[in-house]
Amino acid sequence: MTSEGPQTSGDSTSNAGGVGAALLDDVQEFLKRFVAYPSEHASIAHSLWVAHTHAMDAWESTPRLAFLSPEPGSGKTRALEVTELLVPRAVEAVNASAAYLFRKVSAPEGLPTILFDEIDTVFGPKAKENEEIRGMLNAGHRRGAIAGRCVVVGKTVMTEELPAYCGVAVAGLGNLPDSILTRSVIVKMRRRSPNESVEPYRRRLHAPEGHVLRARLADWIGKITSSLALARPEMPPGVEDRAADVWEALLAMASAAGGVWPLRASAAARALVIDARESTPSLGIKLLSDLRLVFGESDLLSTESILLALHRMDESPWGDMRGRPLDARGLATLLRPYGVHSKAIRIGESTPKGYARMDLWEAWIRYLGAPAMP
Repeated sequence: MTSEGPQTSGDSTSNAGGVGAALLDDVQEFLKRFVAYPSEHASIAHSLWVAHTHAMDAWESTPRLAFLSPEPGSGKTRALEVTELLVPRAVEAVNASAAYLFRKVSAPEGLPTILFDEIDTVFGPKAKENEEIRGMLNAGHRRGAIAGRCVVVGKTVMTEELPAYCGVAVAGLGNLPDSILTRSVIVKMRRRSPNESVEPYRRRLHAPEGHVLRARLADWIGKITSSLALARPEMPPGVEDRAADVWEALLAMASAAGGVWPLRASAAARALVIDARESTPSLGIKLLSDLRLVFGESDLLSTESILLALHRMDESPWGDMRGRPLDARGLATLLRPYGVHSKAIRIGESTPKGYARMDLWEAWIRYLGAPAMP
């Protein structure tokens, strides 16, 4: 891996005359007029995601783009509104049914780009009402994903397979399930500070300008789609496994554009992947992290002493788990999926139930990146 950023195999996607780089510059500047991004990296990722939707036939998988914030009024909906002008066959999916979305994906005019606002309502308390939409968002990031359905024709039950693969951007409050987050480029939006300003957005005024950019993107990318399918961009350090799947298409777009875009994309990928990893961890990961603090240099600890220490952690949930403190059974249940079990240990003259540092070490290495054992 060189310091110049991601590269593609071959030079067939090279950007003669800097057309691609200049076009992405224009797309980014258009978006920044109306969206107050939390960082330059977020702006770069958004621009590359918009471009990649014009080459859906080139990708094995497509990343979801997730604009998330803790509070309303943070610019998430505005980001989707401006995106709508630039992507092919945009479908604004607030209150859309699963049947409607599946039919849009199957439409003969080509793959849509689904823009799903208020996504928190899909994964909130009434999520069971939206299982089909959840399934589509989960599976449809990969080419060839289908949804199988049974339909009744007269008195005959028949099966049908509906494609689910298409570009999807979402916006919502709070967080999303890991199954979506790990397939997403995550942009953590926030309310504008007094010294941040954006241009007022009016679709009737700005749509023509956005549509010109969309046409330019379609024209440029249409000429290089076959080459993009062959692109194999190198991943920046730390961008691997699922994160590499998420960023592959965006890094390929940046390499095709040339100029400073490969460097920009590489830096954005590293920064946003690190930021996503620092999001709120699962309860199990939180427990492993806190246990590493509780153990310190100890080799053995009784269950009783572990629970006392966990309950005293002011910024952890262990003292109030649905109205009751974490107990021995709950501790064992949370650790079992990580292959960690309690056992009789010897501490002085007593042999209480407890846990050994050695039994936790592999889980710490795998899930927390613990340093090598001395």
